[in-house]
Amino acid sequence: MKSFSTEVGPDKLNNGGRVRRSALSPESLVRVPINNVHTLYDVISHSAKKFPERQAFGYRKVEKVIEEEKEVTKYVQGEEVKEKKIWKFIQLSPYFYLTYKEAIRLVHDVGAGLINLGLKEKSKIEIFSPTNMYWLLTAYSAFTQNMTIVTAYDTLGEDGLLHSMNETEVEAIYTVGDLLPVVRKVAAKCASLKYIIYSGDAKADVVHQFKNDGKAGQRLISLDEVAKLGREHPREARPPEPEDLCCIMYTSGSTGNPKGVMLSHKNIVAAVGGVNTLLGHLVTDHDSMIAYLPLAHVLEFVVENVCVFWGITLGYASARTLTDSSVRNCKGDIKEFRPTLMTGVPQVWETIRKGILAKISAASPKAQKMFYKAYATKAWLLERHLPTKFIDRVVFNKIKEQVGGRLRFALSGGAPVATETQKFLSVTVCPILGGYGMTESCGMCCIMAPEQFGYGPVGAPVPCCEIKLVDVPEANYFSTNTPKPQGEVWVRGPAITKGYWKQDRITRETITEDNWLQTGDIAEWNENGTLTIIDRKKNLVKLNNGEYIAIEKLESIYKSCIHVTNICVYADPLVAKPVALAVVSEPVLRQLALEKKVFSTEDETKRIEFEKLCQMDDVRKAVLASLLAQAKEGGLKGSELLYDVYLCHEEWTTEAGLMTAAQKIKRPEITKAFKAQLDAMNARQKS
Repeated sequence: MKSFSTEVGPDKLNNGGRVRRSALSPESLVRVPINNVHTLYDVISHSAKKFPERQAFGYRKVEKVIEEEKEVTKYVQGEEVKEKKIWKFIQLSPYFYLTYKEAIRLVHDVGAGLINLGLKEKSKIEIFSPTNMYWLLTAYSAFTQNMTIVTAYDTLGEDGLLHSMNETEVEAIYTVGDLLPVVRKVAAKCASLKYIIYSGDAKADVVHQFKNDGKAGQRLISLDEVAKLGREHPREARPPEPEDLCCIMYTSGSTGNPKGVMLSHKNIVAAVGGVNTLLGHLVTDHDSMIAYLPLAHVLEFVVENVCVFWGITLGYASARTLTDSSVRNCKGDIKEFRPTLMTGVPQVWETIRKGILAKISAASPKAQKMFYKAYATKAWLLERHLPTKFIDRVVFNKIKEQVGGRLRFALSGGAPVATETQKFLSVTVCPILGGYGMTESCGMCCIMAPEQFGYGPVGAPVPCCEIKLVDVPEANYFSTNTPKPQGEVWVRGPAITKGYWKQDRITRETITEDNWLQTGDIAEWNENGTLTIIDRKKNLVKLNNGEYIAIEKLESIYKSCIHVTNICVYADPLVAKPVALAVVSEPVLRQLALEKKVFSTEDETKRIEFEKLCQMDDVRKAVLASLLAQAKEGGLKGSELLYDVYLCHEEWTTEAGLMTAAQKIKRPEITKAFKAQLDAMNARQKS
């Protein structure tokens, strides 16, 4: 069997297995994509010279906001209540484009404008904005004058935003018109802040408020005005050096204040080089990628910079307008742009999968039977590397049209994707390639190239880093385990951060003296040299039967259950099995209650309040049975099977403090909020 990674260095290490590198870079790690590209300023400059007339950045304009009044039926204490609600939908233009030549001109203009305002080399600029074309162009503008960007999720909230601004002493902030009210609330509390720069439309009253109650010395100015200043007062670029600080990227903060990860130009360019070495041969002149994930997340930031280096077209989109359901008189972003490449996090892939399954379940029994027969046939053909064009044309091309019809590959990152979801979408849409990394490694550890494709593994080491598995004796994970060496993932290389901004203690706890980043994830090497993540060190729980279970691994499997939209698994060391909190969808749960004949008539099913429905024993047991069926399909063993589940009728949101900005669950907050329900389930188990 071909191995996609190779062992290097000493035969025996004191604390674990041998170091492994990509088979593409066994002698030395990749540091740059090509010889003359060493910074992100070089990345955009390279493409502007090589592809000046090629479409670089695509964007849409809001043409109209359409309000629709709908009558909604609710049941309050068993009584039918009808109320009217206003729903807002957006009508969007087709895509407009900037070429690489136009983009580099704008980048230099804005960079010169920033200097004209009074900012200097190594000044820090906060970027607090949803993903859009000007997010990345503002970053490149800062890099023309060797300034550093500080990133914050647009859903971070006032406290997290202010913390990142004050800790890094930013002098300017870029945002969008819609977020100006949030910025206004924190601006006066940031002593170093001088300029609030925005793109898009700003409401007149918000601008007026800024002028009236803004702190003395702070100025509100549009990005267009900054660019105009730069055109009127041009200035040569003062490019950064590779070791200069490119970005302080704030994590979403699942516990406490978010931490600022320091990423140099060298770090991110090494990541670009690693991805280029691994996947560059797959790229064509006609490729395009839809850009909608948060740019404040390292996955999207690195991927977009890779795309710019490749000279492919980025089409900016919004999660809100991605599909046809939220727009009117136009197509959703994905059908309008028709990308060939796409990145996503598990929540996106789960939503797409469940949407496809919902349409299939609404079809006739004959059509459903035909679909599942075709699905099984294509899965069989793919496993044997046999052609599938005929079956695609007859069955699956209609499904592919839901994502534009041209997708060739998609990359999943951010968290583990369930194997079943990866397989379903790889068969019905396009290959979903796994990946694994963290902010501290510029998203780099492993990426699954198409030639490594498989369900479950995250791929072999990216050519810019090396990996070793370190023994975790308390959980019996050893590099000497057979047939697969196991241990905690440690990663090293030019893409790894030097540490956290003003957090020396946490830096020392995370990065060793010889520059190994301790990830906290448990993995095993596969026979073909790829890696599979199997546990999370801090989420390993030892049950009262002496067995360890991995909470995050269980969640990735249980989340695939079509009857839940989110899940938090909890394990008490004093009991033998875990329990779970599950967020459920109202239409799906009502349908399940109908199918399980919880009520004698459909009308009764509709009349009960949703919160009461979630509390009904028969409904809870039906969801638990569905979750256990999913566990069986996912190969979970006895101690990993849920003892009980509590159904949550309200979504967990960032606003409620239960989800991070990157849409990961905040485990401590959720378990605290539902402590009574968890205690009750575990008490039943102990009795």
